[in-house]
Amino acid sequence: MNSNGYNVYKTNTVNYASKEQMLLMLVEGAVKFCKIGRQAIVDKDIKRAHNALTRTQDIFSELMVSLDTTQGEWAVQLFNVYAFIKEKLIEANMSKNLEILDEIIPLVEDINETWKEAYKRSKK
Repeated sequence: MNSNGYNVYKTNTVNYASKEQMLLMLVEGAVKFCKIGRQAIVDKDIKRAHNALTRTQDIFSELMVSLDTTQGEWAVQLFNVYAFIKEKLIEANMSKNLEILDEIIPLVEDINETWKEAYKRSKK
C-alpha cells in the first residue's frame, strides 16, 4: 500500500512537471544512473551496469532530441557535448571500463549543476 502511494506521487510529479522541471529530473537521473552503473561495474554486476548505463544513454538521447539547435551556437555546442557523453557511455558499457566513466561522470555532474543554476536564475 505504501509503495502504491509513492508510485502515484512519482507519476504525478512527472505528469505535471514543467519543461524545465523535466529537464532537471532528466539530468539528475543521468547522474544517478551513471553512478549506479559505475558501482555495478565495481561490483561485477554486469546486468545492473548495463541497465544503468543504458538508461543514462537514453536520457542523453532525450536531451539531444529536446534541444533546438536553431537557437544558436550554444545549442549546437551543447548537442555536441551530449553526443560525446552518449558515445562515451556506449563505449564504457560495451567494455565495462571504469576509466571512461571516471572521465565522464564529472561532465554529467557539471551539466546537472549548470541546469540547476539556470533554473534557479530563471525563477528570479
